[in-house]
Amino acid sequence: MTQQKQLAKKSRSNFYYAFSVLPREKREAIYTLYNFCRQTDDIADGNISKNKKQKTLDYWEKELFQQFNLNNHTRFDKIYKIAQKFRIPLEYFVELINGVRMDLLQSRFHSIDDLINYCYRVASVVGLMSIQIFGYRDERVKEYAVNLGIALQLTNIIRDVGVDAELGRVYLPLEDLDRFGVKEKDIIDKKQSVPFQQLMNYQCQRAKLFYERAGQSLPNSERRNMIPSQIMKNIYYHLLHLLELRHFPVLQQKVEIPNLVKLTIALRTVVTEAVLSI
Repeated sequence: MTQQKQLAKKSRSNFYYAFSVLPREKREAIYTLYNFCRQTDDIADGNISKNKKQKTLDYWEKELFQQFNLNNHTRFDKIYKIAQKFRIPLEYFVELINGVRMDLLQSRFHSIDDLINYCYRVASVVGLMSIQIFGYRDERVKEYAVNLGIALQLTNIIRDVGVDAELGRVYLPLEDLDRFGVKEKDIIDKKQSVPFQQLMNYQCQRAKLFYERAGQSLPNSERRNMIPSQIMKNIYYHLLHLLELRHFPVLQQKVEIPNLVKLTIALRTVVTEAVLSI
């Protein structure tokens, strides 16, 4: 088992169940890409000072530019070869780094537009990179990847409200907090209330809207190619539904899906998508 595959499996990531259905070459490529994304994200989540994190991220970006533009031998040699083979543009990697940089520079988002921009950078661009590896012919798949990435990230944000609060972060748009009369301090202090439940249900319905948009923008002719991303879609949608059924206990616990359930969803998705693509 490769180091990248071990990382994905060790993290118990939903991505592991999605990527396992790919043929070997694409599977190894996506594991390498996933490893890069995880390592980039980890720069913002480490225990070092914010100043050192920014310097590390700047160095990370500089090395990436040297690898892609000058073909210098750097730590990104392997990811560069994958980018070349599957035609993944440098701008996607840069956008991801910019998204992680947002985590260092701000812990609040005033509007939903601000949050969507963040979701695009840290999630949609990962989807755009991934579909290059999956393979596609219809350009509408890019719209699918963007909408699905936003849906997945919004689901993560809903699930992790309590975890983020412990780090002093509130990713829910402040304009939505005002709409429902919830204060930032209420979330930081993990204060459960009826307005908070209403706020979370509002976030849930918005996430569902992006899942719906993703589904509408996926051509039937591309369903078989997008089976890995459809597995992720169905696992995350199941998580969102579970959070809704439990009335969003996100301030007290982190709700997770058992691995056996994830596997069942993955297998069911493979069969369903194969039939729909006929």
